[in-house]
Amino acid sequence: MKVCLYFENANLIAKSGIGSALRHQREALELAHVDYTLNPNDSYDILHINTIGIKSKEIIHKARREGKPVIYHAHSTEEDIRNSYFGSNAVAPILKKWLINLYSSADYILTPTPYSKSLLLDYGIKVPITPISNGIRINDYQKDQAKINKFREYFKLSPEDKTIICVALPFKRKGILDFVEVAKQFPQYKFIWFGDTFKYLLTHDIQETIKRDHPDNVIFPGFINGDVLTGAYTGCDLFFFPSNEETEGIVVLEALASHSKTLLRDIPVYDPWLSDGVNCYKGKNNEDFNLKIEQIMNNQIPDLTDAGFEVAQERDLASIGQKLKSIYEEVLK
Repeated sequence: MKVCLYFENANLIAKSGIGSALRHQREALELAHVDYTLNPNDSYDILHINTIGIKSKEIIHKARREGKPVIYHAHSTEEDIRNSYFGSNAVAPILKKWLINLYSSADYILTPTPYSKSLLLDYGIKVPITPISNGIRINDYQKDQAKINKFREYFKLSPEDKTIICVALPFKRKGILDFVEVAKQFPQYKFIWFGDTFKYLLTHDIQETIKRDHPDNVIFPGFINGDVLTGAYTGCDLFFFPSNEETEGIVVLEALASHSKTLLRDIPVYDPWLSDGVNCYKGKNNEDFNLKIEQIMNNQIPDLTDAGFEVAQERDLASIGQKLKSIYEEVLK
């Protein structure tokens, strides 16, 4: 059995969540000893497609002509297109029709969470759908003091500085404006938002926020990877992710795997696998966030990091690889 993992414009999406999904899928299949190719012109038995562009549609048609089954990994929905890049709200309804057409052309659909599956069912899609996490490479997020030191040195943090981080593209949907507003209430802490700015895609208000309209305790370093980012996850005092819409949130898995204290917006995507006060903390609005941050930073509420780590551990790539292998075998039958 050989699988074609297809990601259109892989270099362009490398810094996004879908780019992380590509890296995770490759490793998951390697751990499960499933042969794969990234080249749709190679010989293969199953097309596992992840992107939604014109070339993706062409690759599906090619697979169909050759009698090969198609599995679509549905990372995108109308809901997570809205309030993202410049003009996204205008194109979201059009893209929804495109997504329905593409996803309906598959033999089988994978979604990252039960929530994203429910969205596709609401679209009227009739193809069989199974939720399966994008997964996480658990071993990459073990606490390493050398990496934490690199993080603190990179940002010239003093031993007394406490840090609250977020990792995401700086879209309105991701909650960047709320992140900045909340930071204004806590000038004693450093708030760091990791994520490529993609200036040509950002709306004017987000560009202004990043350039000048933020307090001194907020830092926008752009895209940073490697030891500095891993050190930030494992060495921060809080991972604060106020996103309004996700299909899963790979960065949330990364935070949980890092034993980071984690504060999320209370949105449907985290149900039922993440519960407020059990394996993370949640808030519905900035008032909630302000209260939870004060409590977390002052150790006034329980540390849930061990329970959060268990959630990530269940989604380790070795487990995800076996689940993918099982689905491939089912589809081939």
